[in-house]
Amino acid sequence: MIIDAYNTTQDVRGRSDYLTGARPGEEPPAYVPFDPQRILTSMDAAGVDMAMVCSLSQRIENDFIIGMQDAYPDRFIGFGQVMPQADDALDEIARLAEAGIRGLKLHPSLHGYHVADHGLLDPVFRRCAEHGMVVLINALDDPFCAPFAIEEIAKGHPDVPTIIAHMGAVWNVPEAIIVAERQPHVYLETSATLMADVKRAYARLGAERILMGTEWPGSDFDIERLKIAKAIPDPADRALVEGGNYAKLLGLGS
Repeated sequence: MIIDAYNTTQDVRGRSDYLTGARPGEEPPAYVPFDPQRILTSMDAAGVDMAMVCSLSQRIENDFIIGMQDAYPDRFIGFGQVMPQADDALDEIARLAEAGIRGLKLHPSLHGYHVADHGLLDPVFRRCAEHGMVVLINALDDPFCAPFAIEEIAKGHPDVPTIIAHMGAVWNVPEAIIVAERQPHVYLETSATLMADVKRAYARLGAERILMGTEWPGSDFDIERLKIAKAIPDPADRALVEGGNYAKLLGLGS
């Protein structure tokens, strides 16, 4: 199976130019519910069987993600979100797990905390461990969630598989690779990364610790698959990156 490890959807777009696509001065379009067929059509065109979906972090829409997974359980893998500083964060993680959500996405920079904050993050990781959930951390060039700071938290929770989204692109990729070398439960996700960086990670780590992600709709599945095909020419290794690793991580099919 081809399984994509990181994508975003958003139901309520509100007044944001960034989310609505409206030009300055334009009235944002009226609310239109998200049509899952948009992402399914793109998946089908690229031969992608399943895709992880989470809400854009500008809004946390956990019930919307639960609904997408429930409606298409053979196509979508839902990841929820919390703000760790919220009073109900740990209860929300438990609720997500009970609803069948398999992982948690964290976005430290957008939600206003540092990823090496043990007081905030240790309880979150412990609760994820209780429910067998994976943690994905959005980690572009960002002082709030640099790879070595992610390692500071992740090393204390070896029972929680931790995914560094975007491999720390652009300038933090070398650190992300070092962290994955040192921490066997840390994985690197490829969306928004250069093909050269995927090649570098593959050379250093092998195929078992790399997860293909697209971050649709920012990119498209066929583009990401082409990048992975060029970076990882060996068919068996590419099969791991394009879904085998993720299936094992989430217990899909077991």
